[in-house]
Amino acid sequence: MKLLLFSLLSFITGAASPGEPQSAELLFAGDAMQHQAQLDAAKAAAGGHGYDYSDCFTLIAPEITAADYAVCNLEVPLGGGPDYTGYPCFSAPDSYAVALKDAGFDMFLTANNHCLDRRDRAARRTIAALDSLGIDHVGTYHDAADRRAKVPFIKNINGIRVGFLNYTYGTNGIPPREGVEVSLIDRDAMAREIKATRDAGAEIVVVAVHWGIEYVLLPNKSQKDLADFLVNQGVDMIIGGHPHVIQPLRVVRNEKENKDVLVVYSLGNFISNMKTADTRGGALVRARVERGTDGKARFVKADYDTFLSAKPGGALRNFQIIPSWRTDMIPPAQRSHWEIFDRGAENIFDKHNVKVPRRHDK
Repeated sequence: MKLLLFSLLSFITGAASPGEPQSAELLFAGDAMQHQAQLDAAKAAAGGHGYDYSDCFTLIAPEITAADYAVCNLEVPLGGGPDYTGYPCFSAPDSYAVALKDAGFDMFLTANNHCLDRRDRAARRTIAALDSLGIDHVGTYHDAADRRAKVPFIKNINGIRVGFLNYTYGTNGIPPREGVEVSLIDRDAMAREIKATRDAGAEIVVVAVHWGIEYVLLPNKSQKDLADFLVNQGVDMIIGGHPHVIQPLRVVRNEKENKDVLVVYSLGNFISNMKTADTRGGALVRARVERGTDGKARFVKADYDTFLSAKPGGALRNFQIIPSWRTDMIPPAQRSHWEIFDRGAENIFDKHNVKVPRRHDK
């Protein structure tokens, strides 16, 4: 009878059963871009037969796959070809998403300013392609009915029920013309969906937001105000992207609910062909959630590390993510780019981070 009652309670609350893990590590990476130079390099790597991204993530993949659940922002539609393009209107081949999945990412965020670059058809095709690949995704939907059916999105990660929501400030002035639903930053809608996610049983609520000003290393008032709003709505993690540069990482206190909340203003780029020093790399953030002795799951701590988005050259035939613990792989011609980026990022983090240290165990 006692086991039956515990099983029933576990089903209702999401609590782990005896012997199950009581914690989970979530990993977050920034904007996965696909500029024309990246398309050209992937095509060359494939010998003219498709697009080969197999080299891009080999060094960072062990860190991604080590997490219990890994998330990145897919900032390109999967347009289906045959003409794939970079900036300003992106369209990438499906093999790009496959490579990100193979690197260990479990979820793609799709609500961003480029999600309608190829209009409604490509936005819907992106959803279908991710579904066919078995990749979780949030942020864009076939239509309003599809959004109502798929939100809340809750994932059981090591026995802890984690809800994910994703919103963007806009879509570069391109409106949906055939009913595609994009989750835009709207406080009323966000409050409703956060509540619905919690009511549906999420113990941890993660809200990913595409916000801020491009290339600015500190959050603006709008970001800070929205972060405060989300904290007051009871979310547990706020994960930001869009500026293409890193911004501070902070743990703040929700006194009303007596819990810590992770606020990541921007993770910067994950992979791109951007050229200015601050855009040449980004941050990985690892966040740990644990179930306490009172049975409640909480965010408990986070750390970060950095990486370079290296360009082809020297021994590299393709773009490649080179983490800080493998700087021996950086081509000599790009070492100064790494040093300038990492020094600048660490300067921002050292001055402005709150309780989110750099990871030093690599």
